[in-house]
Amino acid sequence: MALKATIFKAELSITDMDRNYYNDHNLTIARHPSENDERMMLRIIAFIANAHERLQFTKGLSDDDEPDLWQKSLSDEIELWIELGQPSEQRIKKGCNQSRQMLIYACADNSFEVWWKKEQNKLQSRKNLSVFTLPESVVTRLANAVQRSMQIQVTVQDGQMWLNIEGGGVTESVEVSTEQRM
Repeated sequence: MALKATIFKAELSITDMDRNYYNDHNLTIARHPSENDERMMLRIIAFIANAHERLQFTKGLSDDDEPDLWQKSLSDEIELWIELGQPSEQRIKKGCNQSRQMLIYACADNSFEVWWKKEQNKLQSRKNLSVFTLPESVVTRLANAVQRSMQIQVTVQDGQMWLNIEGGGVTESVEVSTEQRM
């Protein structure tokens, strides 16, 4: 019998002064059985950093044809393709070719550094690709605050993101444009 996704709820209250974006989002997050809390929180950070009324989670790990998040135009064109971790060259090519902009969000751990050294030269030619990393310690602290139902207040100003996860006892500061690699 196949394992089913675990459902999480996150109420986001976003005040993004850098982009003049002020909105609340009630997210339902289906965490794939193979996904850990760190990866799920990285998805939430990617959502917050790019928050838009049409940005949405996809089937992600359950579907090879879709990214982890995407934003589509009203005419169903992919405006933004967001992948997490260390996608394959084929996956990056697909995302860059099918969207106006592709972003990769990753945890800056040893495996990322090995991947980056291997892929860096190939990725330089992708003009619509940006890669962002978050310190492993930050991702771990956010993962430790995961609950099935979360309320997260977010303030973004001058490239800095402050998160307060109620009930999880975490107030975390994250640099939004942390180490843009491209």
